[in-house]
Amino acid sequence: MALLNLGIVAHVDAGKTSLTERLLYEAGAVSELGSVDAGTTRTDSMELERRRGITIRAAVTSIAIGDLSINLLDTPGHPDFIAEVERSLAVLDAAVLVVSSVEGVQPQTVAIWRALRRIGAPTVVFLNKVDRRGADVDRVLAQVRQRLGARPVMLTRVAGQGGRDARVRAVGLDAEPVVEAVAEVDDAVAARWLTDESVRGRDVRRAIRHAVRRVELTPVACGSAITGAGVRQLCRLLADLLPPGEERDGPLAGTVFAVDRDGHGRRAWLRVWSGHLRVRDRVEVAGGRPQAVTQIAVCEPAGVVVRPQVSAGQIAAVRGVSARIGQHIGDPPRRQGYRFPPPTSQAIVEPVEPGQRLAMFAGLAELADEDPLVDLRLDEQQGEAVIRLHGEVQKEVLAALLQDRYGVRVRFSGTLTACIERVAGTGAAEERAQERGNPYLAGLGLRVEPAPVGHGIEFRPGVEPGRLPPAFVAATEEGVRAALRQGRHGWPVTDCVVTMTASRYWPRQSRPHQKFDKSISSVAADFRNLAPVVVAAALRQAGTRLCQPIERFEVNLPQQTVEAVLALLGRWGGVVEDTALAGGYLEVSGTVPSSRVPQIVAALPDLTGGEAVLTTTFDHYAPHTGEDPPTLHRRGPDPGDREAWFRAVPR
Repeated sequence: MALLNLGIVAHVDAGKTSLTERLLYEAGAVSELGSVDAGTTRTDSMELERRRGITIRAAVTSIAIGDLSINLLDTPGHPDFIAEVERSLAVLDAAVLVVSSVEGVQPQTVAIWRALRRIGAPTVVFLNKVDRRGADVDRVLAQVRQRLGARPVMLTRVAGQGGRDARVRAVGLDAEPVVEAVAEVDDAVAARWLTDESVRGRDVRRAIRHAVRRVELTPVACGSAITGAGVRQLCRLLADLLPPGEERDGPLAGTVFAVDRDGHGRRAWLRVWSGHLRVRDRVEVAGGRPQAVTQIAVCEPAGVVVRPQVSAGQIAAVRGVSARIGQHIGDPPRRQGYRFPPPTSQAIVEPVEPGQRLAMFAGLAELADEDPLVDLRLDEQQGEAVIRLHGEVQKEVLAALLQDRYGVRVRFSGTLTACIERVAGTGAAEERAQERGNPYLAGLGLRVEPAPVGHGIEFRPGVEPGRLPPAFVAATEEGVRAALRQGRHGWPVTDCVVTMTASRYWPRQSRPHQKFDKSISSVAADFRNLAPVVVAAALRQAGTRLCQPIERFEVNLPQQTVEAVLALLGRWGGVVEDTALAGGYLEVSGTVPSSRVPQIVAALPDLTGGEAVLTTTFDHYAPHTGEDPPTLHRRGPDPGDREAWFRAVPR
């Protein structure tokens, strides 16, 4: 049986979970239709998903249409969870992009469409909600063409749109509009059409299949996931036009795209690209040590069923393998990678009940393990957890998960824009052993220099490896990296090179007739604890420059509103770099500080009558130009105050 891994993707509230539920029902995988409003859908398993009626984590179900087995991945639609969508797209064979025929193309629709094009996934567009008042299939089809830049071919037609009795029927493949659309991408069809020769439906079908595989043409269907209108026609299109996944022989290769936990513990969701994986097989993940597979559960129409093995093309939940999202087994095909942008805001998480602080730390650590984009920083000395976020909804999700799964109620501090610090010049410092109150049995010299943007933190042992035991060099690097997590303004320091320039230590010694004596011998902690003091002194000499995150924006808007929108962008620090006409709309692009994006998003609908489509992505960090640079309260003792540090971190 052929197998297709199909993603259901959309902007929030476009109806993709309802469509997934309707596909399950039409295929006979469920006997009763679930409802998002009633919280009875099969794919929204989290309590928060049921309560809010939104999808947060990608979920996998399976159906069969004729001889085709389809794994359905229902993905989030809220902009805060675009990373979850991107991770799921990496393992798909094709996708259905759901667009509301009432609200039309939304900013998140544009972001998802670009992600689909980036990986080259064949896509069918489903114009949903034709039964709703205000539905306008022709208007939204024009938006798909103009705002997404797609080449759509409409393969169904709706009658009575805007009412509960809306009906959908298929359009013949030999119909003039279909042949005309296909002729744009297929020379053989174009030659017959231009000479007024009849074009057979089977030739058009073959041309559409090839064009969809090459991502040159986008089939479009319309209907209603709630009433079921048009869904059977959509099922026929999926089975008829989308290319199934390839079953590759050869060595085992797979990609981990999700990690979760159930009542039996942790499991990794794996797309197998080639070969077979069996229970008790030992596999290497990302070049690590071999790990034994203890259980395999495969997605089937009956549910997630425990099986002895999983084969190429299938998706399975695997236990016993401590893989993380994005890691690979073997050598799977490398699709065009997506570099997830860093989160641009952060907040402090605190337990409502102080006695639950350790439980909160443990829960947050597990959630960070499941999702690598949960950027968590624990400060056990201060009892604080700082988390960097992609949006406000993430706060509610984390709070709900902590309460539902771990019984911990939490609150968040006010959200701040997450800045960084870059080294401005070169600075050097040295702490000599047993001088100026240094309590550690260690001496250390370090030089800090700026590095190119994007370089990150590089530690160089300098000439010391031959003079210093490797464990002490490693401990020094640990202390350096820990110190750079909080710069002179309290923000992380990056893009710099730290070089060890001097060192001194006491060899392992013992008193007469005794074993090793720490009081007269250096240990790794001496260098780990001394390094932050030296780094702070070197940074004070070098200076740091506070940098704020900058977003690249693209806003598609009616031409008559351009002056008002440009004034809005200028007022909030936006820099317009380019403008271009696109399908009767004006495309304006440029950069704007991340901290100003919420104000722009709030003001655009009133200025443009709700017609503007704004997308933003993190672009770079730029020096903060305001008079009062934002500072972050330091967590833990300050190594810049030597005496206070030595008291707080004794030997």
